[in-house]
Amino acid sequence: MASVPPAKPRSTARKPRPTMPQTPADDSAAAWHRRFAVDCNNRAWRLAEAPSRTADEDAEMLDAAHAAALHWREVGTELHAARATLLLAHVHALLGHGALAMPYAREAFAYVTSHESPDWEIAFAHAVLANAAAAAHDTATHVRHYAQAKALGAALPNPEDRAIFDATFCRVPPPGGGAA
Repeated sequence: MASVPPAKPRSTARKPRPTMPQTPADDSAAAWHRRFAVDCNNRAWRLAEAPSRTADEDAEMLDAAHAAALHWREVGTELHAARATLLLAHVHALLGHGALAMPYAREAFAYVTSHESPDWEIAFAHAVLANAAAAAHDTATHVRHYAQAKALGAALPNPEDRAIFDATFCRVPPPGGGAA
């Protein structure tokens, strides 16, 4: 039988542990919130624009939208918060959560339409409200805002804005189940 060398005696002196500040530096925390807000926002929109998603991707999309909203509320402006709310409405609508989507959609729509907003943003607000209304089975609101979104989206003068709008609008079910 092989002999095992004796264990070395352990020192009773403790090494000092590195300490972290109780709260992060304001600039550092803000930078991290901004980074997470942007990353989560972009990830949620990419998933929302996907032609299909797995159940795991649906869960990730919802988590990312909520995380983006949380981080934007920490470091963003009212406009960032409104856009995050618009994203929450769209994601909940895509997932069939009409009762959750409608309050977010109405809040974001109210913000966008009561402030000076670019044409593309107004088109998005109509599209998302139409999507939320469809998920909530609110036919009159769905029909009205779908038509507005379609008209405003078609009139967008910037081809890049129109392409971004179309990537979202194509996920909104048309009234009556017809083609968009």
